[in-house]
Amino acid sequence: METLQRESTSLVPAKLFAQLNQSITTADQRSMDAALETLAAKKQEWAELPVAQKLAILDQIIEAFQGVEERWVLSALAAKDTRPRTPAEGDEWVTISIIYRLLNRLRTSLRDIGRGRRPRIPGPLRRRANGQLVARVLPANIYERIGLPGIYGDVWMQPGAEAEDGTPARAGFYFQEKPQGQVALVLAAGNIASLVCGDFLHKLFVEGQVVLLKPNPVNAYLTPLIEEAFAALIRPGYLRIINGGTDQGHYLAEHQLVETIHLTGAASTYESIVFGPGEAGAENKRRRTPRISKPFNAELGNLSPVIVVPGPWTKSDIRYQGGKMGTWWVLNAGHNCVTPRVLIHHKSWDQRQALNQSIRDFLSKVPTRLAYYPGSQRLFERFTAAHPEAICVGPDDDGRLPWTMIPDVDPANTDDIAFNQEAFVSMFAETALEADSVVEYIQKAVEFANETLWGTLVATIVVHPRSLRDPAIKAAVGQAIADLDYGSVVVNHWGALPYYTHVTPWGGAPGRDMYDIQSGSGFVNNPYMFDAPQKSVCYAPFRQIPDPYMANSTRNHEYFYREVRLHAKPSLGNLIRVLWAALRS
Repeated sequence: METLQRESTSLVPAKLFAQLNQSITTADQRSMDAALETLAAKKQEWAELPVAQKLAILDQIIEAFQGVEERWVLSALAAKDTRPRTPAEGDEWVTISIIYRLLNRLRTSLRDIGRGRRPRIPGPLRRRANGQLVARVLPANIYERIGLPGIYGDVWMQPGAEAEDGTPARAGFYFQEKPQGQVALVLAAGNIASLVCGDFLHKLFVEGQVVLLKPNPVNAYLTPLIEEAFAALIRPGYLRIINGGTDQGHYLAEHQLVETIHLTGAASTYESIVFGPGEAGAENKRRRTPRISKPFNAELGNLSPVIVVPGPWTKSDIRYQGGKMGTWWVLNAGHNCVTPRVLIHHKSWDQRQALNQSIRDFLSKVPTRLAYYPGSQRLFERFTAAHPEAICVGPDDDGRLPWTMIPDVDPANTDDIAFNQEAFVSMFAETALEADSVVEYIQKAVEFANETLWGTLVATIVVHPRSLRDPAIKAAVGQAIADLDYGSVVVNHWGALPYYTHVTPWGGAPGRDMYDIQSGSGFVNNPYMFDAPQKSVCYAPFRQIPDPYMANSTRNHEYFYREVRLHAKPSLGNLIRVLWAALRS
């Protein structure tokens, strides 16, 4: 196994991180104006650029990205104070894998468009009983059928979102008679680096807009590597990158040359931009007088509920699911919008406490990680002050927060902080609902998730396959998938699965306006370019053996490195290496 031991760079992580940071300068007004003027001059050229030239740019990016990927991983490890050859290294290879997935899927769709047709949907189409179109998009190829066994993904369309041939409407930008160029501002995420690239690639290749990217200061150290990897977009003037903080963000958002905005971040940041900061902004919201009315899409986090359906779980199932769920709180030290924040149980399930204990037992054996995201300590203290009964596992020192569970939160207390604010640290709450039957519990859990919990991004349902043999439970789960008011619903896997596969559109449930934005509006990571998706639904096996995703794996960094090699250069040989790494994980 090679990974970081190949030493393709002579720099150790800390030295590389410092070197990258030294090259970051905060943009002044003149440089921001110049960047926007360049983009404005190029926006129509990009909108009209032949598909063949866009394909050539994607090919150049894929080639160049291979030259930065290891430095990318090294610098991220240093920024988060984590070590190579650990699951934390695997986390960083995952971000690289996601970027390659998106680049390849965009390339496939553009090839179809270049042949005069809309992007080919890899799986069958079906209609729900209400006439709604559903497209199967995962698995998309032989690599996914073998490499992601038993995992499927569907995209549900908004009613009426059909082309003349009865297929889902898609790639609308590319089939306009006279596409109009626009300048987009992308205010990028600070936690997951692949979000940064995914957002600006979506704006460029799906919506046809040139982009001014402002990275979050938390991961601005990646700017030189992004500039190197995406030089094929920067050189001709289709992408510009500036660095800065809140002041730069506000200035750019209100700039007359910026025509659309996309933000991945906090709901408070969104509201500060749309209505203004502080009490004046709050008053603007109350009076419904926004400062910004230009198109503004956003992905703003979530409480990511996990609905556990009671069933005939064995001791082995409890142990396995405890580790699987525990892993969801470990990755990236819990600094993910898809980290589950509320575990929902049926109160009378006799294995509820056994599963809770299994999660804690698993976490007790996993080293804690640096809570690197700004404000983590204050947020942790706020939640634990509200819930002194919180159970902490692992040390709370040197910037590393313990894995924390808040047990038995009263579901009737709808104002509880655990139900209204995202704990953007390695923490989750557990609650239980009373119901006379499993079917009634599922219905109540959906209602609780929709009406009590903040956010509309993604929800998970965990259900034993033997439970699904009961027609009533199977029907209730199917209805729950339809009724959950979330942009993505995942069965038997982490809510990050749709984002990880990068094939189903990613965003909050449609229908929110700026006055109750919740998890945001609009979709990104939409390589099949669906014009009006409503919901992504992914299905996974209850148990996956082997499971390279587990946070206690000693070799999952090897698996994810091999996965990167597969998506950088798809081949049978690289697929075999991925499978071998999975078996060894």
